[in-house]
Amino acid sequence: MKKIVLFSALGAALTSWGASLTGATDKNPIAYRPGEAMTFTLAAKGGEKVVWTRTGDDGREEKGEAKADAPAVVKTSLDRPGFVRLVAELLDGTGKKVARFDGGAGVDVEKIRPDKPEPPDFDAFWARHKATLAKVPMDGATCKEVASGRADVKLYEVSVPCTGPRPATGFLSVPAKPGKYPARIHFHGYNASWLPAARNTPKPSTLPVDCIKLDLSAHGYEFNREDAYYKDLRKACGSNGYDYAFDPVQNSDPEKAYFCGMTYRVMRGLEYVKSRPEWDGKTLVVDGGSQGGLQSIWAAALDPDVTECRPFIPWNCNIAGPWSGRARGDWHIEWVPALGYYDAANMARRIPKTCRVTVTWAGLGDYICPPSGVMVFYNNLTCPKSLTFIQGATHSSHPPKPWQTAKLPAE
Repeated sequence: MKKIVLFSALGAALTSWGASLTGATDKNPIAYRPGEAMTFTLAAKGGEKVVWTRTGDDGREEKGEAKADAPAVVKTSLDRPGFVRLVAELLDGTGKKVARFDGGAGVDVEKIRPDKPEPPDFDAFWARHKATLAKVPMDGATCKEVASGRADVKLYEVSVPCTGPRPATGFLSVPAKPGKYPARIHFHGYNASWLPAARNTPKPSTLPVDCIKLDLSAHGYEFNREDAYYKDLRKACGSNGYDYAFDPVQNSDPEKAYFCGMTYRVMRGLEYVKSRPEWDGKTLVVDGGSQGGLQSIWAAALDPDVTECRPFIPWNCNIAGPWSGRARGDWHIEWVPALGYYDAANMARRIPKTCRVTVTWAGLGDYICPPSGVMVFYNNLTCPKSLTFIQGATHSSHPPKPWQTAKLPAE
């Protein structure tokens, strides 16, 4: 397997011995206009020197440094719709990195558009996939009750026949009190989908009493198995030396891409939840972060019964962006045109007005899920929507509070 660096932003991992480095802009960080001066102020604690690098969607790079005994001021600008990224590191007297800030600011963000057109047969492609899935009946679904650890919630392991190499599997929790309930489906992140919290019986504290909840596996595996089972399966899910979903050769055929099977499992999971007699037939909420956010977006776009989509740090929005000159980190899928069928930005246009999308948070320093891509997704939505950016937040860390935030619609 080719080694993949999961997080480029070190964030809290660099903070030591009380050292910190925080930053903020002189105004709403996503309210700048082309050519307008952006002023970042960096406040350091516990170090000697701040070194910084500015990159951005214009391809320009600037560097500088300042003593840490006073706030460091960085001024820059951007001449087009897009984002500036500012990475600053706090060094001690020996040159050791003791804290980091990764943030940014946006220009004309409401004008950021996809960097590549969507496939011309996008809707026909998904119509075919839905028809293919419909040929596989759910009659063979299994629902085995397991101990929930609570008297007020019943818990089941479910496995539902599905198109593709594996079934749709998950943990379904149902309130013990008879009645009709809203439904929620939760999806997991890329690495998180392989961790014990995703593959083993959920903790009692995570089981709601006010809704039915399906914790859906991205991969359709069995639960509570030995570590070797998951290690071997993950290896088998990869191809040509790449971890799953990263192989550009496999991704060049949308019918063979790993995401193909994953989307079938998403659609089947939705169908199964809607078939449950406990569902109230009205409220269906989907949520998740990173890869889980991507899956929740697929769900909202592919099933008109979804009433609310709550992704955070949504992955694979405007996948072509990093390959079209936009700022990027070191962990992203290589763009090939067939990925357009799975791009969250293209899915956004299919989410109906009957569904509300709330991007609960995204990071202005997250370059696994770049803010420019998140904005393309947001701008393509035609349904009720909202979005919150956090200054200095990366894919894996948040800055100390209070946070500088930017919200859309603007408050």
